[in-house]
Amino acid sequence: MAYVMALWGRLSTKPMGKWLFGKAICFTAPYFSTIKPRFEEFKPGYARVSMKKRRAVENHIGTVHAIAVCNLAECGAGTLMEASLPPSMRWLPKSMNVQYLKKSETDLTAECTAADFGDGPARDVIVSVDVKDTGGNIVVHADITMYISPRKKAA
Repeated sequence: MAYVMALWGRLSTKPMGKWLFGKAICFTAPYFSTIKPRFEEFKPGYARVSMKKRRAVENHIGTVHAIAVCNLAECGAGTLMEASLPPSMRWLPKSMNVQYLKKSETDLTAECTAADFGDGPARDVIVSVDVKDTGGNIVVHADITMYISPRKKAA
């Protein structure tokens, strides 16, 4: 089992455990702390992560800044990859195709899904991310291409 899934399993059911899990992820990837992600559901191939709309992530018109929304999408997608791949594989984000569908005027939740995580040759895997507002409307859709490949063997 991937380290991230083991950590989630140990922390998610404890008081403040999901918060602590988010802190651990932000310690590993500090830029994610700018959105203060909250991990709500997490399993191989699926992640649901949310963020509060607050002044620090707003743009000049008072909506959640587009890059903050992209940060939420990448946070969910990257953590999903880390949890889903077998230890023999590694991943790297390759590209992100983002569609801004509506203004992001409320707290946001990203639902991330992907498949094809087994051992094998190097390949691209698409993580599909729907970012929804508190009304359940999809405000952003992102397809994040992750390049996965076998880890190099130690010499």
